[in-house]
Amino acid sequence: MADADSSGPSIDTNLFITVSGPPGCGATTLCTQLSEAMDCPYVSGGDIFRELAEDRGLTLNQLTAKADESDEIDRALDHRLQAIAETWGATNKPFVLESRLAGWLADNRADLRIWLDAPEEVREQRVGDRVETTAEMRVREVSEAGRYQAYYEIDVEDRKFYDLHVNTARWTKQGVFDVVRAAIETYDAEADEGAFPTVPVDVDQ
Repeated sequence: MADADSSGPSIDTNLFITVSGPPGCGATTLCTQLSEAMDCPYVSGGDIFRELAEDRGLTLNQLTAKADESDEIDRALDHRLQAIAETWGATNKPFVLESRLAGWLADNRADLRIWLDAPEEVREQRVGDRVETTAEMRVREVSEAGRYQAYYEIDVEDRKFYDLHVNTARWTKQGVFDVVRAAIETYDAEADEGAFPTVPVDVDQ
């Protein structure tokens, strides 16, 4: 079945949603759809990282190498994302935040935390036509995981606190959106018995 041309009806919600996952998981597509349907802003950690690279005249791979040498780049990025989460978490308005650590950085401000993934060969095909090569994608994944563990004692493999896990290789882009939309539209705060707790991340330490 081919993907639909639009995400469908708008979503009437005030939820703060985080979306996380490895490169090629489909996060950009989903976040764009959610932002349009919810009529709300969407901030991507990847876009901020790319802006940092452009500001420094570096490729993504070069900036990743720089980040391996010092915690300054990671902490600057994460500090900005955490500040955004704090601001929007207090507004009671819909918002979408996407990054590998979005669910951690948003802490209990997030109403719904989503993890997207797909088999490695699928993700490799998806990033094949991007500026970042498959090899660079793998390097970045391993490098980021090591840095998160070293700086914040975060194990990115620990995903139990995510409210929704979706293998985006199993549905079309529209299908993935429909799954997430159903979760948003059927969410009932009064029936919510509680999210898994997360440990606050001190990005300034």
